[in-house]
Amino acid sequence: MRKTEESPGTASGLRIAMILLGIAVTPVLLSSSSLGNQLSSSGLISVVIIGGLILAILSAITISVGEKARLPTYGIVKYAFGEQGAIAINILMAISLFGWIAVTANMFGHSVHDLLAQHGLELPVQLLVAAGCVIFVASTAFGFAVLGKVAQFAVPVIALVLCYILYVTTHTTVAAPAAITSMNTGVAVSTVVGTIIVLVATLPDFGSFVHNRKHALIAAGLTFLIAYPLLYWAGATPSAISGQGSLLGAMAVFGAVLPGALLLIFACITGNAGNMFQGTLVVSTLLTRFPKWQITIALGVLAAIVGSMDIMAWFIPFLLFLGIATPPVAGIYIADFFLYRRNGYEESVLTREPQIKVLTFVAWIIGSAVGFMTVKGLFTLTTIPSLDSILVACIAYAALSRIGDSK
Repeated sequence: MRKTEESPGTASGLRIAMILLGIAVTPVLLSSSSLGNQLSSSGLISVVIIGGLILAILSAITISVGEKARLPTYGIVKYAFGEQGAIAINILMAISLFGWIAVTANMFGHSVHDLLAQHGLELPVQLLVAAGCVIFVASTAFGFAVLGKVAQFAVPVIALVLCYILYVTTHTTVAAPAAITSMNTGVAVSTVVGTIIVLVATLPDFGSFVHNRKHALIAAGLTFLIAYPLLYWAGATPSAISGQGSLLGAMAVFGAVLPGALLLIFACITGNAGNMFQGTLVVSTLLTRFPKWQITIALGVLAAIVGSMDIMAWFIPFLLFLGIATPPVAGIYIADFFLYRRNGYEESVLTREPQIKVLTFVAWIIGSAVGFMTVKGLFTLTTIPSLDSILVACIAYAALSRIGDSK
């Protein structure tokens, strides 16, 4: 294990965990509400524990790969897909990350607009989206250290607001929902895992900044084994009690829309700062002539334009579709690490191996196809489509890479 404790460019497991939680809050608040009104209290607890355990195991592996390689995700996939082949994967990740930046910017603008409208102040949503993008850029353009400081401030605020929301929901008498729409346990666990699986697949981005393997495992454990299940449970509880399918809808029942809106606003800031950080890393591999701060500003401008458009109804399903293709990438670089890179990633290897590894793309397509088919219910493996695609891609790569080596 390399000793990197003294390096100013690395961070502790706790700081990495804070950043990851800041990124996770927005998708959790969006998905947990729909889960809360379809499960019993005991069922919800069981589901978030199982989902958290699965994510903790996967994240411990993916973040450790980044720690070993000292490379972000786009640098690691070069070894499995080939130096030129990895460009296609990076384009996929860039589109996905930019899409979520735009969606979150749109969500920020509408949340602030609704909050101000309640106090008699009407401002154009487009202006608020643009203001949000300025905040996201400012939180990212100055590097990883500033991103960590934003998380250190915002995550405790989010936790306090969420605790207040839980207090209000558990101490306010409301009419109980007529009946709970039952959700299959496998589908529910799949929702918990799938909500954040793209972040888990791209954890090498953060593993490359962590002090050492111990801190990498601390970050994975704190985030996904402890904090993420608690966050998901807390986000689902208002909907579980009120029967509403969204956080703001639930808080309206309890007469406390203000804390719900503030929570969403802070979640958008931390989430999009992290998205912008990862998006900048990926795009910088495609546009190598431009410094990272310029790429961050360009992403912010584009996000302000796209986020101001009324395209969310079809854009989010498109992004979810892209999300099916990302987890198999993790399965492939995990297999590649255990089979060929356990002693490290040597850059000289890239020049000796094929620039485009066709069989790796075959493994990726197989994993993505399985994920798509299990999402559509054509057949079932683990009942968690994203996990299916990771496992299948991992096995397919292990088999096909051996075939390629034997030629």
